[in-house]
Amino acid sequence: MTRVRQTFADLNRRLQQAWRERTIALKAVSFALVGLVNLVVDFGVFAVGYYVFGLPIITANVISWVIAVSNSYVMNSLTTFAAESGRQLRLRDYLTFALSQVGGLITNTTTVFVASYYVPVPVAKLLAIGVGFLVNFSLSHFVVFRRRENSTRH
Repeated sequence: MTRVRQTFADLNRRLQQAWRERTIALKAVSFALVGLVNLVVDFGVFAVGYYVFGLPIITANVISWVIAVSNSYVMNSLTTFAAESGRQLRLRDYLTFALSQVGGLITNTTTVFVASYYVPVPVAKLLAIGVGFLVNFSLSHFVVFRRRENSTRH
């Protein structure tokens, strides 16, 4: 009888682990879809700033990042991390999200600046958005929207 219990306990543990891994994968896909919307926002604002207003690359990039990260917070709070955020928009959570995304901003800005010496600026910006995605998802999932054990958000 104890062997049967152990078998069921092992099965239960493996199923829970598979569910958690699936959840992370689904969140990454959702985060990427939000990211596609933000790619258009980020790239569009950057292009207008750089090409229309003649802003320096770094200035245009920071402005486009601020707008895109604000949009990302709203969309991810309402979709990707809805369970963790309770689909509530909070100033404190926005500031935490924006602060955590500074790692992505630094990565993004460094990439666009350095890559612009080797490839055309639009290609450099797209590369920067891709590299920033990896940093931003990691920080969002593991820092900002992590599930807290005694959280009042459900």
